[in-house]
Amino acid sequence: QDGYIWFVKDAVIGDRIRARAMKMKKNYGFARLMEVLEASKDRVMPECPVARQCGGCQLQALSYSEQLHFKEQKIRNNLIRIGGFDTEYIDKCMEPIIGMKEPFHYRNKAQYPVSFDRQLKIGFFAPRSHRVVDCENCILQPPIFADIVKIFRKFIIKNGITVYDSEKHTGLLRHIYLRLAEATGEVMVCAVINGEDLPHKNELIKKLTEIPSVKSIVLNINRDRTNVILGKECVTVWGNDCIYDVLCGVKVRLSPLSFYQVNH
Repeated sequence: QDGYIWFVKDAVIGDRIRARAMKMKKNYGFARLMEVLEASKDRVMPECPVARQCGGCQLQALSYSEQLHFKEQKIRNNLIRIGGFDTEYIDKCMEPIIGMKEPFHYRNKAQYPVSFDRQLKIGFFAPRSHRVVDCENCILQPPIFADIVKIFRKFIIKNGITVYDSEKHTGLLRHIYLRLAEATGEVMVCAVINGEDLPHKNELIKKLTEIPSVKSIVLNINRDRTNVILGKECVTVWGNDCIYDVLCGVKVRLSPLSFYQVNH
């Protein structure tokens, strides 16, 4: 009906689509994209092959210039609708959005959940679920992270390392948590475990330290039945307790528990 708003995941502004209603509220509803009848001029082929299944990205089917425009308009509308600012004032004073030269491989931190669903999966959660979409080579992450995930995958399979089941609260390895210091190139590898130690860890350390930029290998102990990724206890099993980045001329010390913006 006129004036009723539909939220349709994977649709792009300007698309003409066929969708199936999934949930309806008084003034808005949620629908599932069934078919793109006529593609928007701004629709592009996502760079990532699992972009639609994975919950990490929502806008890859939209050209980057339109992604920026979409975000800029979202902020503008919030300032007017929620902030109560005058439209003419916002249009006069609001600076244009600043984008990236290369909108891929920019993240300096990744948290890969690990699960076993007929096969080992290391990647990211599907939208609104705890189901892991296998994706070791995420195009938002530095390429070196994919190399580290490959090492973990071989190590888990070879040594029969159990992986965490959130429903049963069983299994050992919960997450693979990686950090990269952009200015120095230093990498921290952290295995989040539901236990006190990681079997055969020296074999894993040997493989990881063949990568020269790995400067810290840490076990994070998280035995709580929780969705919180990191526990409070960190045990350094090789190298330094932290890595160092430089931000606006300031040397920054990063541990597994440090907060730091994922886009430098």
